[in-house]
Amino acid sequence: MFHRIGRVVVRHPFWTLVAWIVAAVAIAASAPTLTSNSDESSFLPKSYESIQAMELQQSAFPHQFTPGAEILFQRADGKPLGPADKAQVATINKELSAKTDIPLNQGVITAPFSKDGLYGLGMVNLGQNQSDQNKMSDAAKAIRADVADLTKGSSLTAKVGGSAAQVLDQADSNKTGQAIIGLGTFVIIILAMLLIFRSPLMAVLPIALIGVVLVAANGLIADVTKALNLSYNASVSGILIVVLFGVGTDYILFLMFRYRERLRAGDDHKEAMINAVGRVGEAIASAAGTVIIAFLALCLSSISFLKQMGPSLAISVGVTLLAGLTLVPAVFSWIPPRVLFWPSKKWRIEPEGSRFAAVGNTVKRRPALVAVVSGVLMVAIALVATTYKASFDFASGSMPKTVESMVVQDTIAKAYSAGAATPTDVFVTSSTPLDQSAVQGLASKLDIAGVSSVAPAKYNPQGTTADISVVLSNDPQSSQAMDTVGKLRDVVHANAPNGTKAMVGGVTAIYADIQKAIDRDYSVVFPVAAVLIMLILGLMLRSVVAPWYLMASVGLGFAATLGATVLVFQHLDHQSGLMFMLPVFIYLFVVAIGTDYNILMISRLREEAREGREPREAAAQALRHAGPTVAAAGAILAGTFASMMLAGNSLFAEMGFSIAIGIVIAAFVMAMFFTPSLTALVGHAAWWPGHADRRKESGGSRVVASSAGAHAQDDELDSSRR
Repeated sequence: MFHRIGRVVVRHPFWTLVAWIVAAVAIAASAPTLTSNSDESSFLPKSYESIQAMELQQSAFPHQFTPGAEILFQRADGKPLGPADKAQVATINKELSAKTDIPLNQGVITAPFSKDGLYGLGMVNLGQNQSDQNKMSDAAKAIRADVADLTKGSSLTAKVGGSAAQVLDQADSNKTGQAIIGLGTFVIIILAMLLIFRSPLMAVLPIALIGVVLVAANGLIADVTKALNLSYNASVSGILIVVLFGVGTDYILFLMFRYRERLRAGDDHKEAMINAVGRVGEAIASAAGTVIIAFLALCLSSISFLKQMGPSLAISVGVTLLAGLTLVPAVFSWIPPRVLFWPSKKWRIEPEGSRFAAVGNTVKRRPALVAVVSGVLMVAIALVATTYKASFDFASGSMPKTVESMVVQDTIAKAYSAGAATPTDVFVTSSTPLDQSAVQGLASKLDIAGVSSVAPAKYNPQGTTADISVVLSNDPQSSQAMDTVGKLRDVVHANAPNGTKAMVGGVTAIYADIQKAIDRDYSVVFPVAAVLIMLILGLMLRSVVAPWYLMASVGLGFAATLGATVLVFQHLDHQSGLMFMLPVFIYLFVVAIGTDYNILMISRLREEAREGREPREAAAQALRHAGPTVAAAGAILAGTFASMMLAGNSLFAEMGFSIAIGIVIAAFVMAMFFTPSLTALVGHAAWWPGHADRRKESGGSRVVASSAGAHAQDDELDSSRR
């Protein structure tokens, strides 16, 4: 099948290119515009208690609001606020309440001043429905402009934070981060391709072709997101750039290394490309299939951000696969090799005695030692993963700490009680008026460890719903605060008055439910992705043995990747925890993309075995010929993901580092040492029951060449390649 695909596109390169350009432009032009949503509560389905509590608050207490923006006042000279300053704060807040240029504005309330007297606070009511991110962003812009005018020439300065300001700052941060990631990715790919092929055209052409793929993929993603009514977060765009260009470059390298090998064997350049597509097409398709399956498994997630990310990344890889089998071979075969690889002439010469041949010989002579050393290395790093802690501050994780909204958030947390700005609410509701003494009895039991204060219950006009505000002692986004919410829920559910329903809501409760959802996803998404990837491996290799140790090696690589990330960020950088979604990203990227290198290596090993080589010799030859491809692809992909660390926020820094180190482990430990050494040790049993490593004779029977015959054939093959 892949030979036929290669023959069609190589014989019609012009029309293949035209079809791609027309399709990409048409898809992009008709795609809808997506609005980003960074509200943590939108991550969860309505079945979770915190979401039900939020909906109850909106219906029972419509005038009670969660601030959409927070205005932090202080003196320019840093001194405590005097009576005149406090009066001016109240006046400014009153004037802002009447402003009609602020979208969604329903008034500003002056909150109590900080205990040290240094700060005043204005709480802006932007209504209960804050899902329109464009209006929230416009509101933050207007508030900042109005506050700047109202404080101009006075002793006061003011900064604007809160969810509206975070939406605005995150959008700006995403634009900057995506520009940096894109530039870093381009530079890394161009420099790496120059180093590998020593040709300017080979360095630039992949960027141009993947750019066409990016246009088509973005349009399709927008169509699917709109059609399925999925939540969209702008952070996906930064990840998408890296995935498309990183994975796209991988597939181009898989193809071009084999194309160059066929040219060295004496094939005409068009026939060389057809043979390259035919020989490596199955490996590319299988590798892409594992990535697509892993990403689509995210559709089973209960977190809307991950649920939307799954189809987006799966579409991007699917389009990249299609380009790798059609657009790329068509364009590259259209250009004569002397032009494509100019000015280098190394493409004509088979390298002698390369370092990869030395690695292959080591694996051939001592497969058990290589397997043990590489396995122990991964196990040692993986043990650090047991100290992993999660962080749920998604807003600050996706923005630098220096932006205005983050400065306000950090200052409020330090100047006021840790949980004062975002209290936890206990709601008690019934279809009939509540017994207020019973509600008070429940409130008296809420003063547990981790609770700073409990306010008297407030009732809706009908008296059917009560709201007990609880201020936590710890940062609302900390694991300690979420533990406290868990204990509060136990108390509330056990002591709810008869005939009532009691719920715990608020930001910390949302984080606690997100953790519960993530734990649920670990038990669903991970196993489903692993089983489906194993099925793909089994079908490709015609074996039920090899997929088991291949997946075990990738699982070990996942644990080692998480351990390395915990070591760097928690232990060396002293961060309190890693972003709560990080293990999911590591699992999907390292398991899916890391399997690409295992597939490429094991496919080449099988191909060498079919030439009549014994398992150890086949492993040595596979490393000699596929090793350079895996090393080059792994280095470039790791570099492109590492470019995310330049974006300036902890979410991208953690993702960039973890996936980059995971790719390094997958390419340079698993695929280069662990997998081939295990396959050499397992021998012919690795391919049971299909015997995919056996050579077919003319009579149809499968035989394995003798060791002497294998070496003789090896010499003949090497001679023909040279």
